[in-house]
Amino acid sequence: MESFDLVVIGGGPAGTAAAITAARSGAKVLLLERGRYPRQRVCGEFVSAESLTLLEGLLGSESEVVGGALRITRARMFVEGRVLETAVNPAAASLARIELDSALWNAAMANGVDARLSMTVEGMEGGSPWVVKTSGGDFRARAVVNASGRWSKLTEGRPTGETWVGVKAHFVERERSESTDLYFLDSGYCGVQPVAVGGRRLVNACAMVRAEEASTIEEVLELNAALRERSRTWKLAGEAASTAPLWFRDPQPERAGVLQVGDAAGFVDPFVGDGISLALRSGAMAGECAAGGGGAAEYGRRYEAELAKVYRASSRIRKMLRWPRGVRKAVAGVLQRAPRVMELMVRRTR
Repeated sequence: MESFDLVVIGGGPAGTAAAITAARSGAKVLLLERGRYPRQRVCGEFVSAESLTLLEGLLGSESEVVGGALRITRARMFVEGRVLETAVNPAAASLARIELDSALWNAAMANGVDARLSMTVEGMEGGSPWVVKTSGGDFRARAVVNASGRWSKLTEGRPTGETWVGVKAHFVERERSESTDLYFLDSGYCGVQPVAVGGRRLVNACAMVRAEEASTIEEVLELNAALRERSRTWKLAGEAASTAPLWFRDPQPERAGVLQVGDAAGFVDPFVGDGISLALRSGAMAGECAAGGGGAAEYGRRYEAELAKVYRASSRIRKMLRWPRGVRKAVAGVLQRAPRVMELMVRRTR
């Protein structure tokens, strides 16, 4: 049975960040991904400025993924017939997941990570060392990082409550915009922002809605008057993607000695635009703790101190969005006249 210092389960931004960070510290790392690349993922494709330096460091100085990305300098929110606008300063980046995931996977291999595709993890036994049982055989690991997402067999079971779905597609749009736009619906919200994919400038429309209201991106575009009007001339560019179910719970960065990162630790509200950043930061943090010997206990403390506040802030804002329409409209009017309050809300989700 082959032995590793660290086995990382899941090859998205969180898993690759953990693998690269640990490998650079001298650890022998195995990275397992059940799928293949490239592939489309349901994602807003927004990376806040706070994590761009980390991402550049993970990808290496020769990567052009960050340098060639479109920059987002404004954010607009369409709420109850009002448009709320705030600056995004410093500017964020818009990065297509189909390109970002492949670049991070290649960077992991370039840093000496043993990276294996089409490998399904079937279970684990023991604990430091672990025995990780996979479709390709068993491996021994001193530490394990779970980056397998919010609903794999390794992640805590589904909570009760509302069921949400995520849908996404790229479109050709005639107008050029430098902003990320958030359209609020009675049943959720849809984000729209420019993105460069394979040298083409497109827009990414990505939504989270309650399952009983919509199941396709085409249905979502009809749920908001401003969005319906804007999308009338859009042309679909590639296949749409969807994911379900989505749900919310308190973050759980450690479970039975396994370090949990990205959505496996906790699913953050997409409207805060920090999902990729949280994945990268939690992954890099877990890689440091696993390679440095601090393990799950140290990782849990650091996660609570540095990242958990984002989930608490987004949860409070999500509850505000469920207020009656008349109350939402009145609050939107106040925010429209008080841009500094908008800026404060944005900062609280960072």
